[in-house]
Amino acid sequence: MDKIRNFCIIAHIDHGKSTIADRMMELTGTVSRREMKEQLLDSMELEREKGITIKLAPVTMQWKGYTLNLIDTPGHVDFSYEVSRSLQAVETAVLVVDATQGIQAQTLANVYLALEQDLRIIPVVNKVDLPAADVEGTAAQIVNLLGCAREEIIEVSGKTGYNIDKILDAVVAEHPEVLRKEVSGPSVTRALIFDSYFDDYRGVVLYVRVVTGEIRKNSEILMMAAGTKGLALEVGVLTPKMSPRESLVAGEIGYIVTNLKTTREAKVGDTVTLFKAPAAEALPGYKNVLPFVYAGFFPVSNDQYKELKEAIEKLALSDSALRYEPENSPVLGFGLRIGFLGLLHMDIIRERLEREFKLDLIVTNPSTNYEVVMNNGETIEIKSAADLPDMSEISEIREPWVKGEIILPKTMIGAVLNLINEKRGRQTNLSYIEERAVIDFEAPMANLLTDFYDQLKSATSGYASFNYELADYRAEDLVRVDFLVGGHKIDALSIMCHRSEADAIGRETTKKLKEVIPRQNWEVALQAAIGARIIARETIGAYRKDVTVKIHTGDRDRKAKLLEKQKRGKARMKRFGKIDIPSEAFTVMLKRD
Repeated sequence: MDKIRNFCIIAHIDHGKSTIADRMMELTGTVSRREMKEQLLDSMELEREKGITIKLAPVTMQWKGYTLNLIDTPGHVDFSYEVSRSLQAVETAVLVVDATQGIQAQTLANVYLALEQDLRIIPVVNKVDLPAADVEGTAAQIVNLLGCAREEIIEVSGKTGYNIDKILDAVVAEHPEVLRKEVSGPSVTRALIFDSYFDDYRGVVLYVRVVTGEIRKNSEILMMAAGTKGLALEVGVLTPKMSPRESLVAGEIGYIVTNLKTTREAKVGDTVTLFKAPAAEALPGYKNVLPFVYAGFFPVSNDQYKELKEAIEKLALSDSALRYEPENSPVLGFGLRIGFLGLLHMDIIRERLEREFKLDLIVTNPSTNYEVVMNNGETIEIKSAADLPDMSEISEIREPWVKGEIILPKTMIGAVLNLINEKRGRQTNLSYIEERAVIDFEAPMANLLTDFYDQLKSATSGYASFNYELADYRAEDLVRVDFLVGGHKIDALSIMCHRSEADAIGRETTKKLKEVIPRQNWEVALQAAIGARIIARETIGAYRKDVTVKIHTGDRDRKAKLLEKQKRGKARMKRFGKIDIPSEAFTVMLKRD
């Protein structure tokens, strides 16, 4: 144990965590230059394409006689639950701050998480080789935040590898007994599951931190919270490929290939012990993560519903934050209502379903959940406006509010405060870190779901960063706005909003629906309504679209291509009565002007 160090890298998105991890693996000889590629630990296609880390990734390295277990973590706010998992499994956190951007919102959030776990923090300023780098200014911000000495801050370049060795030296510098978090007592085997995924060929694979005792290959294991018994078919470490060993001992981070068929039998945060000599008490688990954002996922063809359900079940095996339940819509047919941690989380899942599982999907406008207090005192939770009971039976409706934190240049405070007010939010505090301002505010979650992040970036020329967490549920004057197409109410388009915003949203949405719903051979009315009261209306004029009208050459091949393209477009539509509604209609509120 004296020669084992477990650490993670935490930072705001795009501050260079994964690049620094690459240089560490190169420097320690974990991977050769021939094997090296950018963002090596970001194995998912979407991670590499978007340049972000989505799933945490552990790797074992050797440095000056020490075994180093590194966990590379995500930086985006939607994946902060991944960060909290990895912090439970380590003693040291390497805090990386971009010298060209300084401390950002997620930097603060991750520091708070690390301090809660009583971790040692190694401060690092990255990208010091860039012309725009403000090393001293960034270092001053870190000193102000952590209260550390200026000389403790390591200046590095993840791109060139400059001073990466100093980070590794700092990780091994202190004796582990000062840092070790093992619970004292008899050395019964206990290991904490900090991640898991389902492999089609090998079954459930667990990533664990062995806290006490030893887990050997072919041991019978017991998941204490789930109460399920399994077999450790293989154990080993990640380098970053799977490297089998005979056993994992106390202090080590590694993997266990089990004979389990679903991760529900071995949930993240559960304690693994030996079946024949079980521990009396489980390790402290993780905070249960609840989704903020809900959206309906429907296959274009109902024939694909079973495939959609199976695909979501597979993704949920390795994503403990994913929640889902069946949903049936008169317009869209059978689908799933899925809960997410944010819009990026939703976007990632949608892209994975379309790419990896070849599904053609219609995704409804995202919403949040509401607490509805009935006249009889009963409180129910609804996840979409379509589930709202009759208003005459309702005493009050409570919506979720979030506590947010925005870091931005001092000169841009006014524009951001105006944006917060527009979203029915209110500022609670204003403080400063050197040349940057920190705005603490509260706002309704529903008003931040659509384009708040984009508007924030626009108002601050991209210089602001944003972090949030759920605060509580508050009673507000909320109404359900329904949308009618050709006189028929489309439940999948219904939304909840504040009464003061209903008219504007109704006018704006009907205009956007007019743009995306194709003309029919008859006139179609688009209406927004609160109950029986119509608050907005647009009309789609009648006309027959001929996609070949612009072709004057008589080129049969070109006409055939256009007609085939039109045929594919119609396949993505859903018919209600006599009206075809394209999939774009169900996400018109995702971006507002």
